[in-house]
Amino acid sequence: MKILLVEDDEMLHNMYTQKFKTKGYEVMSAYNGSEGVKMAEAETPDLILMDIIMPKMDGFVALKKIRKSKNIGETPVIILTNLGQEEDIKKGKELGADDYFIKANHTPAEVVEKVEAVLKKK
Repeated sequence: MKILLVEDDEMLHNMYTQKFKTKGYEVMSAYNGSEGVKMAEAETPDLILMDIIMPKMDGFVALKKIRKSKNIGETPVIILTNLGQEEDIKKGKELGADDYFIKANHTPAEVVEKVEAVLKKK
């Protein structure tokens, strides 16, 4: 299973990458929303983990582009961010996120469990 991790914080990026790799997932990396959309189109991952606050293109814009794509429009997307305001969560869900995680409230192990649950539904 391929997971695309779109996260600009290098420390978090490395931490989540390691966690998923130890569980046997192939992890592809993008460090901004624009790069994430391009990589998703090219690689068609099984799931996308997307940060919101990133350079070049934020996660909300990237999610909109992904949902409009014929190629990857149905790919599960989980938002993984520190934006925890109710309006941000609502916006993410309205734009088509399959789930919305606030980084500070979840351990990497919990994120992996959630990803596995979403992939089982796929």
